[in-house]
Amino acid sequence: MTQNESDGQALEKSFTVPGIQMTSENGQMKVEQTPSEEQQFLPVELQSPTVELPSHLEGQESPPEEYTQWKFLLFYLCLYGFMTQLRPGESFITPYLLSTERNFTREQVTNEITPVLSYSYMAVLVPVFLLTDYLRYTPVLILQSLSHISVWLLLIFGTDVIAMQFMEFFYGITMAARVAYSSYIFSLVSPTNYQRAAGYSRSSILMGVFTSAVLGQLCISLGGVQYRTINYISLSCMVLGLFLTFFLQRPKRSLFFNKNISKHQNGIHLSEEPKASTGTKAGGLCSRWRDFVIIRMLMELKGTVRHPRLRLWSLWWIFNSAGYYLMLYYVQILWNTVYPATDNRKVYNGGVDAASTLLGAITSFAAGHIKIRWNLWSELVIGLVTAFQAGLLILMNTTENIWVCYVAYILFRSSYQFLVPIAIFQIASNLSKELCALVFGVNTFFATILKTIITIIIADKRGLALSVHPQFYVYFVYFTVLAVLYLGAAAFVIIKHYHAERLKEKPQIPPKVESEHKTTSSSAVTCESRA
Repeated sequence: MTQNESDGQALEKSFTVPGIQMTSENGQMKVEQTPSEEQQFLPVELQSPTVELPSHLEGQESPPEEYTQWKFLLFYLCLYGFMTQLRPGESFITPYLLSTERNFTREQVTNEITPVLSYSYMAVLVPVFLLTDYLRYTPVLILQSLSHISVWLLLIFGTDVIAMQFMEFFYGITMAARVAYSSYIFSLVSPTNYQRAAGYSRSSILMGVFTSAVLGQLCISLGGVQYRTINYISLSCMVLGLFLTFFLQRPKRSLFFNKNISKHQNGIHLSEEPKASTGTKAGGLCSRWRDFVIIRMLMELKGTVRHPRLRLWSLWWIFNSAGYYLMLYYVQILWNTVYPATDNRKVYNGGVDAASTLLGAITSFAAGHIKIRWNLWSELVIGLVTAFQAGLLILMNTTENIWVCYVAYILFRSSYQFLVPIAIFQIASNLSKELCALVFGVNTFFATILKTIITIIIADKRGLALSVHPQFYVYFVYFTVLAVLYLGAAAFVIIKHYHAERLKEKPQIPPKVESEHKTTSSSAVTCESRA
């Protein structure tokens, strides 16, 4: 469940030269490279890092201490991200609930326990998003670690459906709190190091997920470790992650609530600005109303919905991620239905998660090297990938071979991860850091609402309470409809483009010739009339 520009200091002056941007901040000149044409096709994480060149105004006090501190902060953050992903029992939660160690029925897990995850995530997403910014990240990271610990304590000691529903509730909090880690790095490092920092932190997360899945599979298949024991290992790692959280540096600023606004902006003293706008009581009330953070955030979104590229990729993010996470929540139940293994050693969920993570990382990296005209081909690429995902869903749901089901799942996840960095870049390339975070937050919120509605209708025991196979037929139809819509939009865009190209290629009569022709014809008419 997807990453941005203002470090709280207002720029006094800014001007650009092709390929170079020169800015003056706090009396110091900075020279930065702007993305080249080739880099425009790369997602934000994969672009070359911006290089800051020394200026004569900075003198000899170039910051070896600051550079060392930045490297240490980044290293510690990556270590923290890696450690918090070490949950070797996560790939085996559903087999554990269905095993004789817990002995829940498949109907209880499908229709009573798992749906709570969607409800919890939707309920806490907006409050956690706002608290992350208001409390400046680290308190929410502590909350995430405490929620992780609660998840594993309930898995180990919980014995009834209510306890497992609370487990899913705390798991939803951990998912919502991921925004704290993804945005924390941008409040610690300078803008010139954003791209490198984002790449390193994301790599540490992927490496942690991969290592966790491999470790869990080795413990189950080679070590013969019981599910309960592997849950104790996960709990120990989460306690260590909580310990590491207390040593994270708390930033002095955040994106919306805690900006360090400069006293001067564009040569105007800000303390004098409100005086001009608050001359009347009504003006003062209007100004105070606009100063509310939520209102300001929503007003900033007005211009983004009119941009066709932002609209397309935001819709992809909402609809496809909703279907993707629904598949992710229920696929382990499908595996248990296709192959109800009684021997824990023959459950390969960890290995499948490791393979899908590795292939997803490779496809994400490959996406950064695709150089096409996204204004023309975006709908076609999205449509083809979505149609491919629909085919994989029907294959997963109809096969009786668990290995075919595993391979289809790996390909499904990697195809989704292929489009994620492209969507990130297409959305973020023309937005400020604050607005980018806001757009992704709104997209995720709408995706969560859609996912919750589908869950209530088809999975919850108060709805249709479908078993896992009929659910996957619904997901197949859902992705098929999306693919048809995307491909139809692609056909419309391509036909419109080539029609416009043909109109450009048609020979046109030069204006002078046309005017001479009109003069000749008019004179001819005059002569005829005289005759």
